[in-house]
Amino acid sequence: MLKYKLRKQILKAREKFNKKNIQIDFNQIIKILKKEKISSKIVGGYYPVNFEIDDLILLRKFKKNKFIISLPVIKKNCQMDFYPWSFSGPLKINKYGIPEPETKNIVYPDILLIPLVAFDKNLNRLGYGGGYYDRLIEKLSKKKNIIKIGLAFSIQEIDKVPINGYDQKLDYIVTNKYVVK
Repeated sequence: MLKYKLRKQILKAREKFNKKNIQIDFNQIIKILKKEKISSKIVGGYYPVNFEIDDLILLRKFKKNKFIISLPVIKKNCQMDFYPWSFSGPLKINKYGIPEPETKNIVYPDILLIPLVAFDKNLNRLGYGGGYYDRLIEKLSKKKNIIKIGLAFSIQEIDKVPINGYDQKLDYIVTNKYVVK
């Protein structure tokens, strides 16, 4: 199936499914960080839109545990960078209608929480089609070791995500029911 048709189908299913504000278990993510021996404390999250998994609760818990939390800011040429943010910090709306933090000091997250449209058991991710996360992962991976954790509902799993040479695999996918690693 073509990527755009697949996106449309899964996004419609996700919208129907996420009426109950289903959450991800924070402890599943902590287990991953312990297993990976993550000692760095910068988390890159996202501001949930389009019925994505709401990671704001996870980010609050990270903040409580003394992590630096950051959100992405969209740049030119399908690039994005992360900037620190606190829940009392101002947000501005980007061209896609997504809230972003004020840009001051760029940070390079050690842990990325990544939204997705669909995924498969091989840790492939189907995003919205802009390639923002693929470019970011490639860029960050050259600077440091990062843990890439996709967040999804179990209903977003498909048999095989169509991939190309630019697509970046995730390290884990945490759903409301199970973890893929």
